[in-house]
Amino acid sequence: MIQERVIASETRLFKAVFPNTTNHYDTLFGGTAMHWMDEVAFITATRYSRQRMVTVSSDRIDFTHAIPAGTIVELVGQVVKVGRTSLRVRVDVFVEQMYADHRIKAISGEFSMVAIDEEKRPIPVEHRNE
Repeated sequence: MIQERVIASETRLFKAVFPNTTNHYDTLFGGTAMHWMDEVAFITATRYSRQRMVTVSSDRIDFTHAIPAGTIVELVGQVVKVGRTSLRVRVDVFVEQMYADHRIKAISGEFSMVAIDEEKRPIPVEHRNE
């Protein structure tokens, strides 16, 4: 059942890299990439648990390839570990040229997400069918 939930919660988000998201080198600003990655981690964790989730940490985000303006990125989030009150979500970012089929992994990182109650206290991760 857990593996089925992991598969069902995988999240994919596509973004176009426009000039308003780039730095002075005409590549995707690192802070924007991290913002997008955290958003995908949050959505993935929420889809897995169907509970209130918050980010408590991010681990080693590796920027291995620059992402130039005028490209498309795909962010892929997947639950990689389930704890009592937390989930670890890996987010990989792939870059592709708009007019070519080739793509490469440009960024990867992991996020720790915790389930919380109405008072923002950690609670066990559960899955509710609604």
